[in-house]
Amino acid sequence: MNTQYEECIKACLECMEACNVCYDACLREEDIQMMAHCIRLDRECADICAFAAKAMQTNSPFAKQICQLCADICEACGNECRKHKHDHCQKCADICFRCAEECRKMSA
Repeated sequence: MNTQYEECIKACLECMEACNVCYDACLREEDIQMMAHCIRLDRECADICAFAAKAMQTNSPFAKQICQLCADICEACGNECRKHKHDHCQKCADICFRCAEECRKMSA
């Protein structure tokens, strides 16, 4: 693993897991229509986090741009999750914001 990217990769993988957990939990909420945007962003965030981690692990020449996009999507997901009172959404928001911060450091 490229040690230059180690903290960001860790943050991305943690965020991917949190988004997958949140996605699954949102699907079981009573008002699933209210959770639709959250569910969509959970999926997109988990996918970009996995892609960003892979880009860094393979030392992609596009890693910085991918990390910038990842930061933007993580922030959007965190902002959406923050709107919901569920514990899984609040935890996901915290982790998304942390990942966005690490990805911004990488893309700078």
